[in-house]
Amino acid sequence: MKYNFDEIVNRENTASVKYDLRVELFGKKDVIPMWVADMDFKTPDFIINAIKERTKHEVFGYSIRPKSYFTSIINWLKRRHQWTVQEDWISFGPGIVPAINMAILAYSNEGDKIVVQPPVYFPFFSAIENNNRTLVENPLVLKNNRYCIDFNDLEDKLKDAKMFILSNPHNPGGSVWTKEELKKLGELCVDNNVLIMSDEIHADLVFSEYTFTPLASISEAIANYTVTFIAPSKTFNMAALSTSSVITSNKELKEKYDKVLDTIHVGMGNVFGTVASEAAYNQGDEWLDQLMEYLSGNLDLMQDFFEERIPEIRMIRPEGTYLVWLDCSELNLNDKDLKDFMINDAGLGFNDGRMFGTGGDGFMRMNIACPRQIILDALIRLEKAVNNLK
Repeated sequence: MKYNFDEIVNRENTASVKYDLRVELFGKKDVIPMWVADMDFKTPDFIINAIKERTKHEVFGYSIRPKSYFTSIINWLKRRHQWTVQEDWISFGPGIVPAINMAILAYSNEGDKIVVQPPVYFPFFSAIENNNRTLVENPLVLKNNRYCIDFNDLEDKLKDAKMFILSNPHNPGGSVWTKEELKKLGELCVDNNVLIMSDEIHADLVFSEYTFTPLASISEAIANYTVTFIAPSKTFNMAALSTSSVITSNKELKEKYDKVLDTIHVGMGNVFGTVASEAAYNQGDEWLDQLMEYLSGNLDLMQDFFEERIPEIRMIRPEGTYLVWLDCSELNLNDKDLKDFMINDAGLGFNDGRMFGTGGDGFMRMNIACPRQIILDALIRLEKAVNNLK
């Protein structure tokens, strides 16, 4: 089946965070919203059909996750990422951010140091600080248009840390960490007795030139220190169904996480998240392959457009994710003026780079998971606004 990613879907007035909060977030409705990380493509038909089929049984009482749910996850990870996991390694998460917060509660105490790699997904910061832990930064280094790890600094920061939160693939920088990078990172954490929380929500969204490696697949020693977070939400555009998985082969770590999950009493999830997740992992290969081909075409269009028509803005081409990190420093605007320029001059709703911490000044994050015509419309708006600056 050939899927149509060019179809423009009107998401207004659907209680959409991306579209229906434009006035609150940007001060005006007339912006193209390209910020929050969900897609403007329809959720795949096989997921919709599975949900519809479940609604035919008109009782939505308390439900469990059947064995087939876990089997779908196990088979997907083996098929797509060559990672063999067992059912008793998998716990439920009501979304990855809540799960990371629960892991922090499970594995650390107030005041403990937790290392992150900015510029990085901003809920990592709040998960640490709101739980009264100490944020420690190991800033990434931009080399030849790719974000890299400063291993000397990381080794120093891990010496008295309790945990490390990894974004793999990296959001917003787009780096898909190589097996060699991950092995070095993992071994440093093992040597320093530091637990690793590996956020792998973008694992499926890796472009064909690159290979994703689950951190816990590298060695038994690294796996013993690793808790992995995955979800079908980014891959198949079903974030509103709040269903994710927390995976660890370390029985003690799993028991500690499950205790927090049970204490807060959010482990049941919802029946439609279960049904949708199982359908996604069982039937999603062809749709995902076509999605990645389409997103790669969006990147090609953008790269050519920036190089030929807006050379003042440098695009960090991502190896994975559908998020593009834009270096706007040559516009010579301070961060406040850059944000105002994007909203009021260009009419674009991007993420302000400062949200992602150290290294985010002068950058904007752009979501490209939308029909190509929307990308082109946004680029033309941006080109006009930049030309007006001259």
